[in-house]
Parts: sequence; structure tokens; C-alpha cells
Amino acid sequence: MAKSRNNLLGVGGQRKKLSRADQQGAGSARVADRKVAEDKKQELVRKMRERAEAQTAATAEPSAEQDASSAQS
Repeated sequence: MAKSRNNLLGVGGQRKKLSRADQQGAGSARVADRKVAEDKKQELVRKMRERAEAQTAATAEPSAEQDASSAQS
């Protein structure tokens, strides 16, 4: 028997499963959670950059001091 070409059920990929809250329009908690997570990530990235800059500055200072002291001698 030939396949039916008129039945397009299931064509077009999968849909996201909606929770009851999302179905009822109370899905704003999910958006808020994503915003909080993004804020935490940005704060972590900022702290890591500050630490990296401080560490590079600390490693650059002793070598600069050594160059200055050897130039004075």
C-alpha cells in the first residue's frame, strides 16, 4: 500500500514541552531565572577579569623593579 502524502502530522520538528505554568501564562518566572543566571555569570566574569589583571600586574611589577635596580647599579 502506498504511503499517504497528505498526512503532514509530525512534520516540522519538535515543539518545546510547556509546563502548566507556561500554558497558563505564568511563565515569567523562567525569564526571571534566566536573568538572574545571566547576572551571576556577568559578575563572575568581571571578578575573573579583575583577578587576572591584578595577577598580571603583580607579576609585571617585580620584573620592572629588578630592571630598575639593575639599571641603578
